[in-house]
Amino acid sequence: MLGNTYDRQVCSIARALEAVGERWSLLIVRDALFAHVTRFNDFQHNLGVATNVLKTRLDSLVAAGIMERRRHSERTALHEYLVTEKGRDLAPALIALTAWGDRWSSPNGPPILYTHAECAGSVRPELTCSNCGAIDASEVVVRPGPGMPDEYLADRRPRATSDHR
Repeated sequence: MLGNTYDRQVCSIARALEAVGERWSLLIVRDALFAHVTRFNDFQHNLGVATNVLKTRLDSLVAAGIMERRRHSERTALHEYLVTEKGRDLAPALIALTAWGDRWSSPNGPPILYTHAECAGSVRPELTCSNCGAIDASEVVVRPGPGMPDEYLADRRPRATSDHR
């Protein structure tokens, strides 16, 4: 996991990795989102992760607001873990990461397929421009956004150079 300070990383990817950058975290969210797993024992069985690691990861996902812990029944002390809106917003990132893995790490083809429940059509990630529609990654440029701190911009402005020829 990354450190808690972002002195050198003014980046939403770095901040997101602080919440979900540990490998088990994304697999837990994947199982919760797409396999509808909610119980501790089911996560442990499906993933084969050590119970102490699973507990730590679930606790951190709850603390980050990605999952919610609810008592499963009034009669038992069992809990279930439900994906929040913040967690559901990870679905496109997980699908994109899966597509990358299918292309570069699955020599025998995709082990799972994402399909639309309504029509069974293939679900795939796409880069889209709000004006032009689908675009290639080579066409993407980055620019400072409204959350970019002024002091970060000041350190990276082109410096005037003198011509001493």
